[in-house]
Amino acid sequence: MAKPTGAACNLDCEYCFFLSKELLYDAPRQRMDDDTLRDYVAEFLAASDDGEVTMLWQGGEPTMRGLPFFRRVVELADEYRRPRQNVTHAIQTNATLLDDEWAKFLAEQDFLVGVSIDGPAHLHDAYRKNRGGRGTYDMVVRGYRLLQKAGVRTNILCTVNAANQHSGLEVYRHFRDDLGAQYLQFIPIVERVNDEDLPVAEAGWRTASGQRLLYRQAGAAVTSRSVDPMAYGQFLTEIFEEWVQHDVGTVFIQDLDAALSAMFGIHPVCVHAPQCGNNVAMEFNGDVYACDHWVEPDWRLGSIREASFAELVSTDTMREFSKKKNLHLTQQCRKCPHLRMCQGGCPKDRFMTSDDGDEGQNYLCPGYFHFYSSIRPDLVAMARLVRANRAPAEILDPQVRNRLRPSVR
Repeated sequence: MAKPTGAACNLDCEYCFFLSKELLYDAPRQRMDDDTLRDYVAEFLAASDDGEVTMLWQGGEPTMRGLPFFRRVVELADEYRRPRQNVTHAIQTNATLLDDEWAKFLAEQDFLVGVSIDGPAHLHDAYRKNRGGRGTYDMVVRGYRLLQKAGVRTNILCTVNAANQHSGLEVYRHFRDDLGAQYLQFIPIVERVNDEDLPVAEAGWRTASGQRLLYRQAGAAVTSRSVDPMAYGQFLTEIFEEWVQHDVGTVFIQDLDAALSAMFGIHPVCVHAPQCGNNVAMEFNGDVYACDHWVEPDWRLGSIREASFAELVSTDTMREFSKKKNLHLTQQCRKCPHLRMCQGGCPKDRFMTSDDGDEGQNYLCPGYFHFYSSIRPDLVAMARLVRANRAPAEILDPQVRNRLRPSVR
């Protein structure tokens, strides 16, 4: 993913530690210039296979870079793509800066637009604030409605945090019924921090004088905004139960799609893939990091201004990073009946002690275990449908569901 404005954002969400990444660079305006953009597009397309190639734009808030920048993106992609490459674009945004011109452009260029919404207003506004400290729900939904009106392909990214963790069904029904969303993904908020820095983290990663604390993947404490592990599992399970009775085949939820795919040994989401290393991140100046969650000096691979992507992902740093997932699994994970589904979760969340006393157990493990244990019978039933060349949506028929679910012992 590429960050045309670095970590800069027009909002000030309380749980957003990404804003602190501005401290990595001594640059008052962290904006990707045209030379870096050209190098990136050329190198990215050169490193990509023929067929569909997706360029992912994120931040911070990428729309702060302005519409002319993205018109230039499309122009350069058309210039550098090979004849058999079909370049598409995806952008993650808070939608507050969108207007009719933006919506028209995104529709014409067939961008996939992810919009960050944390549920209905009283839940979204708990942490997703503007720089004046006010909730942003109305601004976000205004932008989302503009996208819908223009016919833009959209999905919703919802973080699961201390404010909405007990409201899974309310959140899901709001997205489905009130916003008409069909594509959803849920991201757990885990703000990891050293004990001594917890007060600063609780204050929005700022000291009393307003200085930011650089977020690093270190420490075993979490902020009060972080999701409770079991609550996260129950949140997902509650949504699954509603979905499996009413919405299979019409609403698509990343966590649920990934769980079903794992039944066939397919892992489309990095969090639950057997290995890390497929999602490098590039900052505004061309610096490339092993992962968006590890934008830290130790995991900088180099710069696209100085090396190709092939060279960057072949570095010793990248090889070391790729070991984080599988080689560092605890014995508790290796013995878990849900290992093939979970794969130990994201290494960034592995800072707890396992039941066996091993360091590196995933903070979210109790929630994952509850979730996969609860949904397994229905996953088996849907997998049986797929293997029989039948649609998973047939599980909506209670008789089919009861017949194909394995008995629970």
